[in-house]
Amino acid sequence: MDNASVSIVTEFVFVGFPQLHDGGLLYFFPLLFIYIFIVTGNLMIFFAVRMDTRLHNPMYNFISLFSFLEIWYTTATIPKMLSNLISKQKTISFIGCLLQMYFFHSLGNTDGVLLTVMAIDRYVAICKPLHYPTIMTSRLCAQLSAGSCIFGFMILLPEIVWISTLPFCGPNEIHQIFCDFTPLLNLTCTGASVILVEDVIHALAIIMKSLIISLSYIRIIIVILGIPSAEGRKKAFSTCAAHIAIFLLFFGSVSLMYLRFSATYTPFWDTAIALMFSVLAPFFNPIIYSLRNKDMKEAIKKLFCSQKVFTISEK
Repeated sequence: MDNASVSIVTEFVFVGFPQLHDGGLLYFFPLLFIYIFIVTGNLMIFFAVRMDTRLHNPMYNFISLFSFLEIWYTTATIPKMLSNLISKQKTISFIGCLLQMYFFHSLGNTDGVLLTVMAIDRYVAICKPLHYPTIMTSRLCAQLSAGSCIFGFMILLPEIVWISTLPFCGPNEIHQIFCDFTPLLNLTCTGASVILVEDVIHALAIIMKSLIISLSYIRIIIVILGIPSAEGRKKAFSTCAAHIAIFLLFFGSVSLMYLRFSATYTPFWDTAIALMFSVLAPFFNPIIYSLRNKDMKEAIKKLFCSQKVFTISEK
C-alpha cells in the first residue's frame, strides 16, 4: 500500500446521530435524566447494601459491586453522548477514543463475568443449600469479585494496544454514538478479515458466558419446580428472578449488537440497539433490583431514614 494513502488520524467524528441534525436538545434532557437516575439509583443500592448488616452476604455483595460497576459503565459513554448532542464539534481524540472503548468494554466484560458468578452463586444456594455456607465463604466471595474485575480489565488490554498500532486510511467518521470495535476497525487499512476475527472472538466470549448462565438458571428452575410447597417455590424463585431479568436484559441487548456478524442495520436501528445496551439496560437495573426485592426496598428505606435522622441531629 502506498504510504501517501495512509493518513495520521488525531481525532474522530461521531456521526451516530444522523437523524438528529439540530434537534439534539430534544434528546439531551431525557438522556441527562436517565444518566442521573442510573447514578443515583445504583449509588442507593450500593450504600444500602454496605450499611445494612442483614445484607452482608455473597448475593448482595455481588449486587452492590454490579451496581457500582454500572455507574462507571455508563459514565464511560453517556457524558460524551450528552456533549455531542449540544456541540457542533462531535469529535473525540484518538487516545480518548481508545480509552473510552477500553473502559466501556472492560466494565461491560466485568459485568458479564459478574453476572456469571451471580448465576453460579444462585445455583449453589438453591441446588445445594446445605453446602452453601461452606462453599460460598466471604473469602471466596471477595476472590470472585476481585477476579471478575481483574479479568474484565486485563482481557481487553492487549486488543486495545494492538488497535492503537494500526494504520488508518481516509475518513475519520465513526458511524456510532460512541467508540466501538467494528466502527473503528472499519476506518483502518487492515481489511474485513481483521473485523471478522474480532467479531468471532467477541461472539465466542458472549456465547460462552450466556451458556453458563443459561444452564445455571435452567437447573435452578428445575429444582424450584420440584419444591413441594407453593410458598417454598415462590420464595426460591424470588431470590433469582431479578438476576434472570438482568441477565436477559444485558445479554439480550449485547447479543443484538455483537452477534450479527455480516448483518447490517440501518443507522436508526444501529443507534437504537447501541442505546439499548449502553443506556436502557443500566437504566432498568436499579429498578429491577429495588422493586423486585423486599430486603432491598427495606434497606433503601432504612438508608433514607438514617440520612434524615442524621440531618435532624445536625440541626
